[in-house]
Amino acid sequence: MANYPHYLERLQAATRKYWDKAALNNIDGESFTYGQMATQIEKFHLVFEALGFKPGEKIALCARNGARWGMTYLAVNTYETVIVPILPDFTPDSVNFLVHHSEAIALFTNEDKWKALDISKMPNLRIVINIDDWGLLYAADKKYADTYAQMDALFAEKWSDGYGPEDVVFPTDNWDNLSTINYTSGSSGDPKGVMLTYRNFSANVDFSQRNVPAGDRIVSMLPMAHMYGLVIEFIYPLCNGTAIYWLGKAPTPASLLKAFADVKPYLLVTVPLVMEKIYKSKIKPTLDKPAIRFALKVPGLNRIIYKKVREGLEQAFGGNVSEFIMGGAALNPEVERIFKKIKFPYLVGYGMTEACPLLAYEHWSKYVPGSCGKPVDCADVRIDSEDPLHIAGEIQAKGENITIGYFNNPEASANAFTDDGYLRTGDLGIMDKDGNIFIKGRSKCMILTANGQNVYPEEVEAVVNNQPYVAESVVVDRSGKIVALVYLDKDAIKRDALDDEAVSDIPEKIRVGANRKLPAYSQLAKVEVVLVPFEKTPKMSIKRFLYK
Repeated sequence: MANYPHYLERLQAATRKYWDKAALNNIDGESFTYGQMATQIEKFHLVFEALGFKPGEKIALCARNGARWGMTYLAVNTYETVIVPILPDFTPDSVNFLVHHSEAIALFTNEDKWKALDISKMPNLRIVINIDDWGLLYAADKKYADTYAQMDALFAEKWSDGYGPEDVVFPTDNWDNLSTINYTSGSSGDPKGVMLTYRNFSANVDFSQRNVPAGDRIVSMLPMAHMYGLVIEFIYPLCNGTAIYWLGKAPTPASLLKAFADVKPYLLVTVPLVMEKIYKSKIKPTLDKPAIRFALKVPGLNRIIYKKVREGLEQAFGGNVSEFIMGGAALNPEVERIFKKIKFPYLVGYGMTEACPLLAYEHWSKYVPGSCGKPVDCADVRIDSEDPLHIAGEIQAKGENITIGYFNNPEASANAFTDDGYLRTGDLGIMDKDGNIFIKGRSKCMILTANGQNVYPEEVEAVVNNQPYVAESVVVDRSGKIVALVYLDKDAIKRDALDDEAVSDIPEKIRVGANRKLPAYSQLAKVEVVLVPFEKTPKMSIKRFLYK
């Protein structure tokens, strides 16, 4: 037995304690209390049982974020059927394939998404439910349809005297049972469905409850079908009695700011790209004004200016955020330098689906710039290098939060672990004497130059991204030469009213400016402009493999 509670024990306690408090909410839409959430979960348990669903069978969930997404996830998860969350952004062909590959017998989805799918490619499905109103979209035969129609009647019959807080009982004797299969991509070539157990979730929820701030309300912006959003913006806060607010539709800057102002979240979980854009559009122009630059040289006055900048930034997020957690990529060093100067309460963490998701974290007050925190205490994290302090090696991990392997993919499962049972992350890093991890890059992205130097594209990109008029970049190796592909900041070009000749000079100015800051072995041979933004994953990391 673990020396910490099962996360469903925590959820059960929170549900009983906060019965009449808001739990799952769509901003400008539906809202459900902990009691209403528990009631709907029980209705699904009764109808799942009547439909003959057995613990361990798979149920897929492919739908847009929202309150009913959360309820569906918990209904499946607490019934001990295995939940398969699938990103709604995947193509219909990918969804067909993954529903089938996961052996799902039921699917929860949005009606418009269902219309694009092909039932003939998902022959195991017995029933498909519309997540927006719990209506039936498909039943394999009349028996399933008739049984599903009895959901409310089954509940009324069993709970004729009413259903209250003490009636909520979630299973907790299933630590090493499969809880969730999470697919890291929609590709049909070599699908990797990460298998995560109830223990994996419990370890990360326990760590989060002991180390990450707790609070009353949170705005969820990340994809729920990703572990980062699922655990840090949904499961761990819900186990605290927090109210979760979803944006529903794709957020615009205006709708986001309104949501922050209305909800006043205690925590913000985001990706560096978002904070870098805010820095470039809001903070940098202010700090670059000649009068401000002069004032920043005056002791005492600079502290007042930095404090004003920080307060303005915090107010934009509702004024109540005690910590800004970023993950998924490194934060640009220039942005980090300013965030530290203004005492902004941020940190960059590190995780992956296979770790459900946390591998490293540090409270913002002790966070070391450039790092991604210290290893979480539910995992043993090591650097596979003869000198982990100075020479980058693969980051490897073993512990209570680490996956048991990939579903129906024994080859990928075998390749994922070392002989002594450590997960190979594929990331390269070093660890300082205090245990802070510094990620150098992905092992498969590292460029080995002709003179034997290791070049980490992410480090070169950080320098390139600081050059004027660069929105984002990807660094690639072309026959031993380092080339930066750059997407230009069109708003900045427009703002400065550059003519065609000035715009055509930008790539060479980027190259010269970046090379002044880069060591000789990682100098840029060329800068090429791309005309559209780089394609990104749902967690806003650039899909590097697409660029050569």
